[in-house]
Amino acid sequence: MLKIYILQELSTQEVKELCVRNADTDNSVGTVVESIIAKVKTEGDVALKSFAREFDKIELAKLYLDKEELNELASSIGDRQKEALTIAYQNIKKFHEAQLVNEAKIETTTGVTCWRETRPIEKVGLYIPGGTAVLPSTFLMLGVPAQIAGCKEIIACSPPQKNGKVNGYLAYCAQLLGIEKVYLAGGAQAVAAMAYGTESIPKVDKIFGPGNQYVTKAKTYIQTATTTAIDMPAGPSEVLVIADESTNPVFVAADLLAQCEHGIDSQAVLVSTSAELIEQTNIELGKQIKQLPRQAITEKAIANSYAVLVSDLKQAMEFSNEYAPEHLILATDKWEEITDDILNAGSVFLGHLTPESAGDYASGTNHTLPTSSYARAYSGVSVDSFVKKITFQHITEAGIRNLGPTVEILAELEGLQAHKNAVTVRIP
Repeated sequence: MLKIYILQELSTQEVKELCVRNADTDNSVGTVVESIIAKVKTEGDVALKSFAREFDKIELAKLYLDKEELNELASSIGDRQKEALTIAYQNIKKFHEAQLVNEAKIETTTGVTCWRETRPIEKVGLYIPGGTAVLPSTFLMLGVPAQIAGCKEIIACSPPQKNGKVNGYLAYCAQLLGIEKVYLAGGAQAVAAMAYGTESIPKVDKIFGPGNQYVTKAKTYIQTATTTAIDMPAGPSEVLVIADESTNPVFVAADLLAQCEHGIDSQAVLVSTSAELIEQTNIELGKQIKQLPRQAITEKAIANSYAVLVSDLKQAMEFSNEYAPEHLILATDKWEEITDDILNAGSVFLGHLTPESAGDYASGTNHTLPTSSYARAYSGVSVDSFVKKITFQHITEAGIRNLGPTVEILAELEGLQAHKNAVTVRIP
C-alpha cells in the first residue's frame, strides 16, 4: 500500500524532504565503496577475484569471456528471444542515428569563421548490471550509441553468474554490437577497474551505465578522484506517475510495480488529482503484486514509495519538477496541455498506452537516465554522451584587421599585455 500525502498540508520544507532519496546521509555506502575502490586500485585483478568470491560466490580463473565463449552462449538462446533483442537493437539504433548532426560553419564577423566538429571518446566503459536481474537491454542502450559515435575501444563489464559466465542474452547483444570480450566484474569494483585499469581490464576515459547505490556512489567518487569521466549518477531507478479521473488504476499499478521490481531501493510515486484513483490504485497494487515472481523485492520498494494528492494538474506538475524524476508518466487525457510545463525529467511517457517498459526495452529512446533529482542538470545517455565537441576557428588577413582591434582593447582592459601583443604582431 502506498502511503498517502496531501500536498496542501505539507510545508515547502516537507515537500523537499519528501523528494529526497538515496541520500546516504551517514555515508555508510560511501565508506564501503571507498574501501572497495582502494583495494582495486592497489591490488588489481587479485582484488576483483576476491570480490567475486565475496559478493558473487564464484571462483574465477579469468576475468573475461572471449569471442568464442560469447558465441557459444549466444547460440543457447531461442529464436524468439533473438528476434526481440534484434528489434530492440534496430529501434534503438534508428533513434540514436538521428542524433548525428553536422554543424554549419559560422562567419561571426568578416574574415573570422568558427565551427564545431565531433570526435569520439576513444575508450569507453559500459557497466551492465547483473545483481538481482541481468539487463541485456542496458547493453544495447549503452553499446548502440557508443557504436554510432565511433568509439575505438568499448569495455563491457557485468557481474559473473554462478557458472562463471554471463547469460546468453547478454552474449547475443555482444554479437549485435560487435563486442568480442565481456569482463566479469560487477558493482563498485567494476567501476574502479575501469577507472584505474587492472592487469585484465583496461582503463577507460568515461564510464557509462546504471546501477545500485554502490555503483552510483563509485561513479561519483571516481569522477573527482581520477581522470575518468562518467555519464551521470544513474540509479537506483524511479518513476513518477501523474494521474487524474481519466486514468485507469490497473495501468497505474502495473507501471508502479514495474519500477519497483528493479530493486528494494527503487521508488515509485503517484501524484493524482483524484483520491478515488489513489485508493483504486492501492487496491490494484495489492492484487497485482501477488502475481509477481519478484514479490519480495517489489514489496520492499513499494514500502519506500508513496502517493501525493494534489488539487489540479498544475500543482501535480510543480511537484514533479521538484522531484525531478528519472521516468515521468503523464497518465491523463490532458497530457498535451501540461507537457510544456515539464522542466525536470529524464524520459517522459505520454498518455494511457505508453508504459515506461516500452522505453526500457524497445521504443528506441535510451533508458540510462539521471536519478535522485539529477534530472535537474543531466540528460539521459545519447550519442552526444560518447563524443566530444571541439571548436575550430580560422582568421584571414581581413579577419585579423577587422577583429584585431577589439581583441587588443579587451586584452588591455584585463591587463594582459601578452594577449594584446599576440594580436598586434599579426595586424599588417
